[in-house]
Amino acid sequence: MSLAEKRCIPCHSDTSALTRESAEQYLEQVKDWSFSDNSSRIYREFMFPDFKTALGFAAHVGELAEEAGHHPEICFGWGHARVEIWTHKIGGLHENDFILAARIDNLKET
Repeated sequence: MSLAEKRCIPCHSDTSALTRESAEQYLEQVKDWSFSDNSSRIYREFMFPDFKTALGFAAHVGELAEEAGHHPEICFGWGHARVEIWTHKIGGLHENDFILAARIDNLKET
């Protein structure tokens, strides 16, 4: 099953964050995403032809995030958006972060 087909599952504060080595295996599955902040977050920059398209993309990411119960940082402006994901409860990366990244990538393709 691909990451995009999976669903985020709630994790608890006692859940351990992924090690960098484990996170790298997931990162290979989400095209164009990179580590940030000492490998405890992932991010991707998206480019668009105008403000309206970037705004629409940000809104779609927000809807997807609400559905998943997993909330990324979204910054956007004229022709661009940056999405940064990590699991707040554990202060690092979890499989859920990569699932959300894969689902966001599917939004960009449509």
